[in-house]
Amino acid sequence: MNLEAFVLGCGGMMPLPYRHLTSVLLRRDGDLFLFDCGEGTQVSLKRLNLKWKKIDAIFISHTHADHVTGLPGILMLNSQVDRSEPLYIYGPPKIAEYIDSSRKVLDMYINYPIIVKEITAPCLVHEGKDFYIRAFPLSHTKTCVGYTLEELDRPGEFNPQKALELGIPAGPLFGRLQRGEEIVTDSGNVIKPSDVMGEKRSGRKFSFVTDTQYLTSIAKEVKGSDLLICEGMFDDSCANQAKEKKHMTSRQAATIAKDANVKKMGLIHYSPRYTDKELELLLQQAKEVYPSTILTKDRMIFDIPYED
Repeated sequence: MNLEAFVLGCGGMMPLPYRHLTSVLLRRDGDLFLFDCGEGTQVSLKRLNLKWKKIDAIFISHTHADHVTGLPGILMLNSQVDRSEPLYIYGPPKIAEYIDSSRKVLDMYINYPIIVKEITAPCLVHEGKDFYIRAFPLSHTKTCVGYTLEELDRPGEFNPQKALELGIPAGPLFGRLQRGEEIVTDSGNVIKPSDVMGEKRSGRKFSFVTDTQYLTSIAKEVKGSDLLICEGMFDDSCANQAKEKKHMTSRQAATIAKDANVKKMGLIHYSPRYTDKELELLLQQAKEVYPSTILTKDRMIFDIPYED
């Protein structure tokens, strides 16, 4: 099962000609989940040829403009296609008011169900048969949350040779064992799935963190992530400004990644003060703490493979 993250926008505060505002799309086979929806989201969706009309749910971190200004366009765009499935939108208080007022003021034509759920973190937000998405509290100038998508453990690998040795013929019975069913052989022996299956294998974890001041609690929430997308808005020289505005430096983001033992971190939500060339300073300072750091750029794609 494929799991991919598409960075649709990596900027903070204001869009730049070469940097849209923060938005990340996560594709898990047929499921599409959008995390934040800054200005320019539709442009990157189009340029990456992503099926935006298949977006199942949108997860908003907070209601500052640079994280939600792309929402009205997405809502109206979905009315241009034959969509019958509901679109779920999750976020902290004020997200419902923002969507309702946008629909009224813009007199939106909406021909599909929109289900808005305001959340209070920490909480379970959304779940499927083999994964769940939860929210956890951050600390910003207004209520803000981070999100993690975590897959459940997968069954161990099936050992067909062991099954044959236990008297189970190749065919449908193999499938039943792999689905967790017990099998009775012709000789009357009961074969359990654990007799022919290896140890359970871990699923994958994706985490999204922006905007917030540094908190030690974040590392506990994103622990073991295969990919952490985390704001690193400023370099060390702006540490006081970051603290005042309740944002993080890239070094602080790297400290979280290191403490959480994540496999890879992509920095996001850069201050517009930095040109693309100057962002190398953020990367350099982060790598001093956590070497597996990457500077995200608009339309960058991350493949998130299984570990085994």
